[in-house]
Amino acid sequence: MGICSFLLSSTPNHSTILLPFFVGFLLWGFLATDIHVMQVSKTSVMAMKSYRYQAELLVKDYLLADPFVPYTSVLFGIFMCKVAYDVTQLISSFYFKVYASLTKIQQIEWNNRSMSSAHAFFITTMSLYLVFVSDLYSGRREGLVTFRSSNISTFALGVSVGYFITDLVMIVWLYPLIGGMEYVCHHILSLVAVAYAMLTGEGQLYTYMVLISEATTPGVNLRWFLDTAGMKRSNAYLVNGIVMFFAWLVARILWFMYLFYHIYVHYDSIMQMHAFGYLLVLGVPAVLSVMNMMWFGKILRGLRKQLAKRQ
Repeated sequence: MGICSFLLSSTPNHSTILLPFFVGFLLWGFLATDIHVMQVSKTSVMAMKSYRYQAELLVKDYLLADPFVPYTSVLFGIFMCKVAYDVTQLISSFYFKVYASLTKIQQIEWNNRSMSSAHAFFITTMSLYLVFVSDLYSGRREGLVTFRSSNISTFALGVSVGYFITDLVMIVWLYPLIGGMEYVCHHILSLVAVAYAMLTGEGQLYTYMVLISEATTPGVNLRWFLDTAGMKRSNAYLVNGIVMFFAWLVARILWFMYLFYHIYVHYDSIMQMHAFGYLLVLGVPAVLSVMNMMWFGKILRGLRKQLAKRQ
């Protein structure tokens, strides 16, 4: 019944774009548990094919089955974070000499930032696909855009909920060592908004429009990696700062201006939402926009200092 409900409620394009993410992370977690190098035999190849087939069945029949989507997606998000954290720790220990010289807290933050980058790549890809490529929110479909959702859109939001829960727990547990109050507020606000859209199906378009701004996260994390590795005076650090400046300008300043315009144009549809959803659609982007402007000011000042030192 699970696969039937999925096929009826989602287009084939949706399953095609998302299935590799699920199978890939499941295989990633499987391979991370055994890093011994061995000769590939026919038996091992057949075993891997069998595992992949079972993983695909798991995804279709359980992860994307209608009744379980909100729950399996959150669990998958937490699982994805755990795998990303552990694999980062494993790879960094073998291939990055600087990792061994870091303090315990720095190693935790190193792993945590890799985890957040993995989430950023995933949710940015899904957001861009659903907003610009998929016809889920296009004008060709009937019904108010504020009430449109699918199994895929709900599942991807659940993955983000799992990430925000995991990251928030780590930040609070180690507070304020890997994040201050601004990170706590940002994560709580994001968690509430994304969870509401996931559970109710309301306002998912605007949730994804906001999540597109996660495209800037890898650049911010790379800046921290370079700084921690003692490469603050390198060309890579300067180039990353310039790229981060323009990425932030586009994804968190100009894009939010368009978001507010879109909200204005579709305000009648937004008014049809429940009161709490209505407040989230209007309030969350406004608060995040203020925070984005504050962080953008810091990025600009930092870039100016870097350029001044080069002259």
